[in-house]
Amino acid sequence: MNIITVKDAQEGGKVAFELLAEKMATKIKTLGLATGSSPLGFYEAIRQSELDFSDMVSVNLDEYVGIDDQNEQSYAYFMQKELFDAKPFKVSYLPDGKADDLEAAAKAYDQIIAENPIDFQILGIGRNGHIGFNEPGTSFDETTHIVDLAPSTIEANSRFFDSIDEVPKQAMSMGIASIMASKTIVLMAFGAEKAEAIKQMIQGPVTESLPASVLQKHKDVIVIIDEAAGSKL
Repeated sequence: MNIITVKDAQEGGKVAFELLAEKMATKIKTLGLATGSSPLGFYEAIRQSELDFSDMVSVNLDEYVGIDDQNEQSYAYFMQKELFDAKPFKVSYLPDGKADDLEAAAKAYDQIIAENPIDFQILGIGRNGHIGFNEPGTSFDETTHIVDLAPSTIEANSRFFDSIDEVPKQAMSMGIASIMASKTIVLMAFGAEKAEAIKQMIQGPVTESLPASVLQKHKDVIVIIDEAAGSKL
């Protein structure tokens, strides 16, 4: 892992943007995108740039089950607001959390990923070490699947909702095997609440009880953290 320490999330977003710009100069085709607070500075830097994504494909990590893309808390809505309105892609894929047959939709998403190998994947990390919505205990061999969200994840995401009762209890997520197939992975984490997860991801054993630890086995991972997130290293 290549670890880059920055002063804050905004600088971290700019560093991630510079890494993306370098890769785009080599004519990469597919970006793997994430939601949440960690990549906000990254998306801001993209919006302010002159980069053109009109010939590129994006594939998102995950989506809540049971809410549609017009819901302000859906990840489809988030992506439209934070990136796609300003920088449209040739095509943008997100998991279909409103599908009548969720298992079939998950298999269809695996096919999308197979047809659009991810060149550059953005990740955050949960306080319990999840990546995407792959909670502790998820098999490293898992592909796109339906996840029962851990109580800690529901609590962490409740800040985006009016109450914790409104937070969806399930999500459809790209699996760990899917993430590991990406050519380059850039993980961002900011704040002291991420420090233990970052310590275990980088220095702990590779174990399914800490999903992000599998990144130790990937050949091209860049970790962008502020001093607080790296305070236990």
